[in-house]
Amino acid sequence: MVNLVNLEDVSKSHGVRTLLDHVSLGVSRGERVGVVGLNGGGKTTLLEVLAGSEPPDSGRVSHVSDLRMAVVTQRTELAEASTIRQAVLEPLGFAAEHEWAADPRVRSVLGGLGITDRGLDTRIGTLSGGERRRVALAAALVQELDLVVLDEPTNHLDVEGVRWLAEHLTARRCALIVVTHDRWFLDTVCTRTWEVVDGRVEQYEGGYADWIFARAERGRQAQAAEDRRRNLARKELAWLRRGAPARTSKPRFRIEAAEALISDVPEPRNSVQLLSFAKRRLGRTVLEIEDADLRVGERSLLSRVTWRIGPGDRIGLVGVNGSGKTTLLRLLAGEREPDGGRRLRGQTVRLAHLRQELDDLPGDLRVLEAIEEIAQRIVLGKLELAASQLAERLGFPKGRQWTPVSDLSGGERRRLQLARLLMAEPNVLLLDEPTNDLDIDTLQQLEDLLDSWPGTLVVVSHDRYLVERVCDQVVALFGDGVITDLPGGIEEYLRRRQEDLDSGRGGGGTTSSVSPAGGGKSAAAKATAAEQRAVRKQLAKLERRLDTLTAKEERINDSIAEAGSDPHRLTELDTELRKVVAEKEEVELEWLAAAELAEG
Repeated sequence: MVNLVNLEDVSKSHGVRTLLDHVSLGVSRGERVGVVGLNGGGKTTLLEVLAGSEPPDSGRVSHVSDLRMAVVTQRTELAEASTIRQAVLEPLGFAAEHEWAADPRVRSVLGGLGITDRGLDTRIGTLSGGERRRVALAAALVQELDLVVLDEPTNHLDVEGVRWLAEHLTARRCALIVVTHDRWFLDTVCTRTWEVVDGRVEQYEGGYADWIFARAERGRQAQAAEDRRRNLARKELAWLRRGAPARTSKPRFRIEAAEALISDVPEPRNSVQLLSFAKRRLGRTVLEIEDADLRVGERSLLSRVTWRIGPGDRIGLVGVNGSGKTTLLRLLAGEREPDGGRRLRGQTVRLAHLRQELDDLPGDLRVLEAIEEIAQRIVLGKLELAASQLAERLGFPKGRQWTPVSDLSGGERRRLQLARLLMAEPNVLLLDEPTNDLDIDTLQQLEDLLDSWPGTLVVVSHDRYLVERVCDQVVALFGDGVITDLPGGIEEYLRRRQEDLDSGRGGGGTTSSVSPAGGGKSAAAKATAAEQRAVRKQLAKLERRLDTLTAKEERINDSIAEAGSDPHRLTELDTELRKVVAEKEEVELEWLAAAELAEG
């Protein structure tokens, strides 16, 4: 198959730092590639070189003729004086309302990204940064394309918007290259993963869970020196194995090969022990609001709500953009008063609030000095860390710890803000979009720290993976003036939101549609009981066949080892092995298709 884009022996440097070092790779039609790696490691540069907006220092980049490609990176700019209509619809030649309204793809994109709610005649210059990113994304997705190149497209989307985008991209036939730290998105959308590390691009089949599996396995086989990083991968793999089966596209028989890696890995956290510790630190009262009203302008966010947050509670707060999540966190933090009722705070509470703004950092200090300004050491449960150790775990290696704060990038400033909060050893953490600008390795480190953190936690995040990973309870703001407990977690939230949209009750916020491109049957439609039984029966049959083929493959490999230097015998065995492997791959594909039906 001819690749849409090819990189041949490409190198690219910024200053003295090599970001791409003799990289060769390609993207074929319909392939969906997720790009991961450390912040500043070259992910965006790789996208720009692939797209042709940045020339390589050496090597060759080639595109097929007449390639239809759209690129949306963090550096994409829209004309300030133009309107949303001019940016999104006019390039398609749509002049009248009825023309674009009759196009299902355009209608789906505008609704799914909340563009129509803002008004098509709104000028770009009046939009926030997040709204501009959504308009740029819409301008790309409304086109008929062969390849879409996206850099952090989920950063300014809520949970619903992320799900809509995932469904839209998987429903389209075009190829995709996407840089993202959203691990649920990677697992749901991507068929391959590229890891940009030390100037190389390592390639893996599958999404996030498959990449974690491969990294952990690679670390075991090579007995890598990076013990801490390998252990984090093993711990993450253990959680994936114990979580919902839908989190990985690896068949069950392959996942079982990971048991040797995770057999001695404990649960991510000892909830009973942490709860006991939290009660000793916090007492009975932590944060409570009683009979509270909360308004923004004329809009009511809460109406006579009573909500009690206890010691050791780990709560994820979800809702569409504009539903009031950040305002509610500010109320809990004491940064604003309720418009009615009262807020109570326990006497032993030491509260830290990670806000989305980055205006509370000392620009005249260096990174380590800014952390040590708060404290020299921190104790998280049974874990004790020096300021330098915490900085290193949050993405500041020794050499980077003496960088002036004023020279840090947005992602680095976010990590420093988080490090300073943790060094204060709070017992109540309020985190507002903590994953913004963090790479996956730093997210794993943050989750590892929160696993052993014995306090009360409230998280607002569009990263459903993080919410499911660190929280024990999910609540939602549906725009009806109350805080709704969701025993079924984010899946229940998305189901209830869809029910509200289907019945015409949109709730507060900006997202107005979550239907995938092209309409048709809902992705959440359930199979009948009879169909489920048939699928499970088929899965069991396929698994038995896979076990047989796996055993046969092992016997052939043993025979190849015993054949030694007999060329005739080796040729026969190689032919037989190729047939078995080809059949096994076909059965694996059938298993994956059946597994998707079973999960649906």
